[in-house]
Amino acid sequence: MKKLFVVIILFLGIAVIAISFSELETIIITLQHAHLGFFILAILIQMIWFITTGRMYQSIYHLLGIDESVLTLSRIATAANFINVVAPTAGVGGIALFASEARRRGHPAGKVTVAAALFLLLDQAAFLCVLALGLIVLVRRNNLTAGEISASFILLCTAIGYGFTLYLGYRSEEKLGNLLAKIARGVNRVVRFFRKENYLSEARAHEFAHEISEGFAGLTEQPSSLVRPVLWGILDKALLMCVLICAFLSFEVPFSAGTIIAGFSIAYLFLIVSPTPSGIGIVEGLMPLALTSLRVDWSQAVVITLTYRTVTFWVPFGVGAWAFRLLHTGGEEPSAV
Repeated sequence: MKKLFVVIILFLGIAVIAISFSELETIIITLQHAHLGFFILAILIQMIWFITTGRMYQSIYHLLGIDESVLTLSRIATAANFINVVAPTAGVGGIALFASEARRRGHPAGKVTVAAALFLLLDQAAFLCVLALGLIVLVRRNNLTAGEISASFILLCTAIGYGFTLYLGYRSEEKLGNLLAKIARGVNRVVRFFRKENYLSEARAHEFAHEISEGFAGLTEQPSSLVRPVLWGILDKALLMCVLICAFLSFEVPFSAGTIIAGFSIAYLFLIVSPTPSGIGIVEGLMPLALTSLRVDWSQAVVITLTYRTVTFWVPFGVGAWAFRLLHTGGEEPSAV
């Protein structure tokens, strides 16, 4: 059964590549006209991004009293990203992988679940800091539209919702369990219009609340220490902006700091709020429009977008597939997620 799960996930990965084949073909043609040196530099920066992501996880693990190496966490995080693309469940699949690997390595699953959930929250908090700068640039250039405002509001509400849920679990297991059970009941009422059985389990909601509270029970530092992982998250975003700079340099397109910050902010914003996993199809469509509004020529904006997405989506996707497979080789039996 565990091996079947691995096969299914890898098959879904192949399906994503097959569905996006026309986009990959366009990317290959585009990259043939890019300066190879800057493209290679962008890939190297992306590799550093993998390590900083692992370092951010490590700082959260340390906060909860768990010791784990940066390389191990980077590998799990990359594999989790792959799962979230091929089996999108609002990040739940990635959290489940972290919990599964925690059991294998002898870490408390509850604490690791909290760590993975905290990562999602703090990563959003880090991006909100960058997004604030991007919105300031758009306001100064009179380019802020209702679309960016609405997407920013959705992101802010999502972050507040995550934060409130985790805070409730930190303060009271009972209150969090009751809240999640009410949400489950509400979802089940809606689902009953289409199917007879319940979609979500209220019992599982209380179990999850117990895991969250149990995870917070081992908090070894003050909550103010959450600033450290947020700073790592901001560094993550800075590295992605460096990748965008390399994309501009690859095609000798002039740019300013404002163009990079605002262009990245819009692209990453719609990546998060997009209904498709990792913004597939959405970012490729909206990012050229955003760059064009920032006074970048349309044709240049398209090739810059394709180059940026090659490095920040397709490279992590491929490395994530390799990392996921690596987690289930080397004499270790695959864990079910």
